[in-house]
Amino acid sequence: MAWDSSRPVPWKRLVREWLVYVAIMSVLFVVLFRDEPLLGIFAGLLVSGPLYLAFGFVLAKLGYQRKGLREARAAAHASRDSARSGAPSGSTSTPARPRPAPTRRTGGGGASRPGGKRRR
Repeated sequence: MAWDSSRPVPWKRLVREWLVYVAIMSVLFVVLFRDEPLLGIFAGLLVSGPLYLAFGFVLAKLGYQRKGLREARAAAHASRDSARSGAPSGSTSTPARPRPAPTRRTGGGGASRPGGKRRR
């Protein structure tokens, strides 16, 4: 898609996602690197904030909208319900592809396996 300056940017969502990321990574780094100085790691986490927000800004202006957890769950439930009811998952109903004819390689037809003398 093309750049559109009138598209809204979900700042609250971007900041919330980054804060969750920083919280999880901070706990993980503190647990994994107890004996090492953590100043550089935390500085890197803080620098990642403006980078993440800038990248999210550009993607939003280009038209990218990631599904939220609520929308992803609704889509998963809808596809599961349609699969249970026997309805096709796509919008067009295409007939199922027939099974191919059996061949010697699949063991479905032709002569039996060649064998040597039968052992008694």
